[in-house]
Amino acid sequence: MRRLLAATAAALSAAALFVFPGHASAAGLPDFDFSACPAPPADADPGTWRCEAFVAQGVLTIGDRAIPLGEMRLTFSEGKVDGKYAQVFGELRHAPARIRGTFGAAIQLKYGGYSDFQSDDERRGELDLYAALRHPLLPKECTIGTLGAPLHSVVKDDPAVPFEVISQNPTTVKFGVVDSQLALPGTSGCGPLTRVTDEVLGLPSASGKNTFTMATYVQFKPL
Repeated sequence: MRRLLAATAAALSAAALFVFPGHASAAGLPDFDFSACPAPPADADPGTWRCEAFVAQGVLTIGDRAIPLGEMRLTFSEGKVDGKYAQVFGELRHAPARIRGTFGAAIQLKYGGYSDFQSDDERRGELDLYAALRHPLLPKECTIGTLGAPLHSVVKDDPAVPFEVISQNPTTVKFGVVDSQLALPGTSGCGPLTRVTDEVLGLPSASGKNTFTMATYVQFKPL
């Protein structure tokens, strides 16, 4: 994100949902994985490209139900082609996260095929997602949104988790983002349990009734 380093440093006020367990290094940071960094395009401007590795803790709130999503990892590369900003998506990794009060159901976020991580004065970035629902009684095709009709999330800076520069070498930052306008459709591909699944999760749920929040560490690596 082009404007990350222009933000003002501030302390992170992390709530219990945003603890980063199990992956901290000796310095208290998560371990960053650059193995999924996409290579710059063949016509990339030399010396302008870098990879960004995200390690985030997210919460999806549907109505009055808060679903801690656990750790999410995302990588992409950005730079210039013919003097203009360009980016290439790498990978989104998210392990299924248990949904409390659903008799063992879990949710797993998947990449929906579109991303724009160039920040501006209006938003931090945009990302298309869909969510696979996991349960022994649900078919594997059961999802909220689909790859063909994904959830479109536009995230803005979250004042509860202000931007902070952690390190200059390597460049490492942390910040929070929030999408309070995310619309969630009814489930797809859930077979005979579609109606029950929708009722349990409170779907569909209109824009303004849901919140997608992430507290994120990012490290940058020149390509």
